[in-house]
Amino acid sequence: MNWHVLAARAADDKLASNTIVLDVGDVVGITDHFIITSGSSRRQVRAIAEGIEADLKLVGGPSPKRIEGLREAEWILLDFGIFVVHVFGEETRRYFDLERLWQDCNRVEWLETN
Repeated sequence: MNWHVLAARAADDKLASNTIVLDVGDVVGITDHFIITSGSSRRQVRAIAEGIEADLKLVGGPSPKRIEGLREAEWILLDFGIFVVHVFGEETRRYFDLERLWQDCNRVEWLETN
């Protein structure tokens, strides 16, 4: 199952913005994919993270091995082992610019095309 794709879609269901999925497996070695997304407020950042976890659980998917940043809700990291989700507030995402740091990694198409 492509759990990383389902996580990206769950973020999208919570109206996350600019969601991307990166194939980092060859570079990082400890995980296969990064999902990077953002919300416009702390409340939305928290809702996105909680929505991803709940949606995956609903379909029998993995649970996070570790969650960081939930209380502050500026950058929440959900470590599922086989993939890692980064849910940012918009300003924090611009500051850390993970897309630039991992620009050599391939992007994974996750949107359904009809």
